[in-house]
Amino acid sequence: MELAVGASESAMRSLLGKLGSLLAQEYTLISGVRGEIQYMNNELSSMYAFLRRLSRAAAAGAAHDEQTKDWIEQVRDVAYDIEDCVDDFAHRLSRQPRGEGLLVNVSRAWYAMTTLWARRDIASKNRAQEVGERRTRYGVQDPKENSESVSGIKPSGRAHPYATDHLQPPVPQLVGTTEPVGQEDAIVKHGQWLTTESEGGVRVLAIVGFGGLGKTTMALALQRRFGEKFDSRAWVQASQKLNLPSLLRGIRKQVMPQQDTEGKGGRGTSDGHADGIEGLNEKQLKEKLKEQLNQKNYFLFIDDVWSVSSWQNIWQSLPISQKGSIVVTTRFKSVANACCRQQEHIYMLKPLPHVESTKLFFERIHDPKQENFKETKDEIIMKCGGLPLALVVVAGLLARRDLTEESHWRTVKESLNSELDKNLSPEGVTQILNLCYNDLPADQKNCLLYLSIFPKGCSINRKRLIRRWISEGFIAEKDGKTVEEVAEDSFNELISRNIVRPVEHNTNGKVKTCQVHDMILEYIVSKSSEENFITVVGGHWLTPTPSNKVRRLSLHNINPEDVKEKIENMNLSHVLDLEGCKSINTKQLDKIFKMFQLKYLSLRCTYIKKLPPGIGKLQYLETLDIRDTNVTELPSSVGRLQKMVHLLGGNKSTHLALRFTEEIAKMTALQTLLGIEISRGSTTDLGSMHNLTKLKKLSIYSLGDLHTNNNKYDELLPTIEHLTGYSLKSLAIDDGFTGFLNSIDDLSSPPKYILSLDLSGKLLRVPRWMKELEILEKLTLSLTSLRTDGLKVLSQLSKLFSLTFSINAKGQDSSVLEILQNNAMDSGGKIFVPADGFASLKLLRFSAPVMPLLSFLEGAMPELQRLELQFRLSEGAYGLEYLKSLQQVHLRVSQQASGATKVKVSDIRSSVRMHQKKPTMVVDEYYE
Repeated sequence: MELAVGASESAMRSLLGKLGSLLAQEYTLISGVRGEIQYMNNELSSMYAFLRRLSRAAAAGAAHDEQTKDWIEQVRDVAYDIEDCVDDFAHRLSRQPRGEGLLVNVSRAWYAMTTLWARRDIASKNRAQEVGERRTRYGVQDPKENSESVSGIKPSGRAHPYATDHLQPPVPQLVGTTEPVGQEDAIVKHGQWLTTESEGGVRVLAIVGFGGLGKTTMALALQRRFGEKFDSRAWVQASQKLNLPSLLRGIRKQVMPQQDTEGKGGRGTSDGHADGIEGLNEKQLKEKLKEQLNQKNYFLFIDDVWSVSSWQNIWQSLPISQKGSIVVTTRFKSVANACCRQQEHIYMLKPLPHVESTKLFFERIHDPKQENFKETKDEIIMKCGGLPLALVVVAGLLARRDLTEESHWRTVKESLNSELDKNLSPEGVTQILNLCYNDLPADQKNCLLYLSIFPKGCSINRKRLIRRWISEGFIAEKDGKTVEEVAEDSFNELISRNIVRPVEHNTNGKVKTCQVHDMILEYIVSKSSEENFITVVGGHWLTPTPSNKVRRLSLHNINPEDVKEKIENMNLSHVLDLEGCKSINTKQLDKIFKMFQLKYLSLRCTYIKKLPPGIGKLQYLETLDIRDTNVTELPSSVGRLQKMVHLLGGNKSTHLALRFTEEIAKMTALQTLLGIEISRGSTTDLGSMHNLTKLKKLSIYSLGDLHTNNNKYDELLPTIEHLTGYSLKSLAIDDGFTGFLNSIDDLSSPPKYILSLDLSGKLLRVPRWMKELEILEKLTLSLTSLRTDGLKVLSQLSKLFSLTFSINAKGQDSSVLEILQNNAMDSGGKIFVPADGFASLKLLRFSAPVMPLLSFLEGAMPELQRLELQFRLSEGAYGLEYLKSLQQVHLRVSQQASGATKVKVSDIRSSVRMHQKKPTMVVDEYYE
């Protein structure tokens, strides 16, 4: 029941913070209220201290009896209810009138009368006292913290016996995929069959096995290893409740050539897709898909099919092509039989033998002395039953300890009573997950449980998740770190423990998106439901019908028409994430803006065009995400949002920007400001931008009509210089080919503390101060003159992790062709990547309609892992064999590419195949 302790402890901590804030204010005009708040604060503080003791005892292995479990649940519920009352009480009292005089006295009397019910509500919270007395009355005992735990190890005096604050953050990486252990022969055999054309129609391979055996891992390895042999590829998830239109839409998005959103004419439609795919019905999707894949050599990976009927519905929606190959993963042999005509194309996954289990275990734990305590380690591995999921999770549990201490190994061994080595069962997996879950500190337990709010198979964005954790109050400052830094630590902890897995990395080497394994997600959904931590509606899990007291609500795969019915009368606060909800309208926004406790509001990827003035009521709002909408200006009331930390606007695909105003400049707590437009009307506000000294990330999508001003850049350059002298670490400017970037060379003080720099537009050369950016990690340049000498300057940036070059011709700029021709002449038709320098570079990207010959000299870019090239016309790329760390090559070729260019692509393919490290290679088409 450690879960209840963690959830209750977190709820109590949040409530005590609010009561302390309330006590700090002077509400003496309302008789008796202050004393009631003080009494409640003292009573709950005692409960909180007791919960902390229970938490320490549970972490040391002590078991709670039924009375204790019931009492903990009551504490949690009363904390939730009191917190609701305190929120409403504080909101009402914040409007208390001040001053003297007859009118004020009348107003004060009226105010006291109208808030009478609130005062009674606070006073009636003697439930806290009753719960405290009930603990004694029913014999809830004090935890015996000094006794030995059930595993025979004395607990430490810390809140968590295996604190990991001393551990270093993970090393930035770009390629995080790992090959499945023990499946090499099967991958080669089935991969060769999938890539061989036959007269029997579509080739289907079914991979069958218990959850956690590695079905998805093997299928993804097949896609990575053999994907380059197919014209089109797609990965989709079926799951228990098949949503066929969503599945077909997912395939269609992946197999259609991508829109060139970076180049000329690449603006797409309002939903970001060239053919408006979001609005297609099931019949239209089937037709479009068959049109796209007919006679194409395609590879489809359909993950987690649960029934024969689901497979039949999917199969009938696909084109019958002799060039197509499909890999299906399922837990059921009956589904595999329905998929495959021949048993030889059904691959039954089995538990790993001990040798492979040992290999996988130590790959994940990085134990430098594997032979120490060998007998204990072998027993741990045996108890995992050859199940890869169990092996990596237990390895993650141990990896957070001092591996030189045998006691830590012995503790885990004695705690593993699993029968997985004899019989794979969900109960055995749950027992291991319980062990790993109980090992987490209380605040990280809540962070883990919060992942159940995301649907099965969802790729979870790291920044989105961290901001929501902070808004929910799960994260507190500690050890001199900000809440953002502590949240990053918590995220990294879950990654390091192998509880969540990275899916994609950013160009700075940090995890961009992550995913939770199905069995782990099912576990935490169940835990969350038990404790009313999160209520899930719809989706794949059978959770109880929600009451009107819902702490957190997640709608999984639910029809937009049902949303209103499901959430009406539910008590929701703090976080409202409506990303992708196309049915949101202005009337609904008016209701949302009455939720005065909101700290996080996302309207991203909705169709809204403007925000009502009522947004100014959300005075606790810390994050507002309106990216990928049609909002270009905020109402003046936003100036009242003094707690705003992250304002995220603009639309990269349509180049729509959010106009910067003086009201935005009043948000002096801002740390992130994305997607803004600086125009002539904004120049008078640029001086006020100097107040944003806490700004860490700034992106300017448009300079609007600024270039029509005679003193067009006189205000902007000093503003940039001013902000980079404070907290600014990430700067992106798109000058829209106005020429502003050429004036950036005139900065009197270079931005030496910048970690990420993106300069996009009409840039004639590398700024002369670039070589002074000694800590720069990520650089994107739209150079109209890309030459070898510029690369030599950049090669000296020793911390540079990713480098992107693009010639980004937006709109219908008449000088684009001339610019490209001059670029080729300036470089002599060739670009040589120097043999030294670029000591830390992992990612290199070139994107241009016309790309000169790219030649890597021997010894060039020794750490480069991924190379991405996008072009319509290319003279080729040579010297790839000298890139000794190369792991991935991704080519995006225009549909308008000439035959000569396609020959160059074939040459690059051959060069990659000959590389000693055998990098994976993907070739995609894009529309212009």
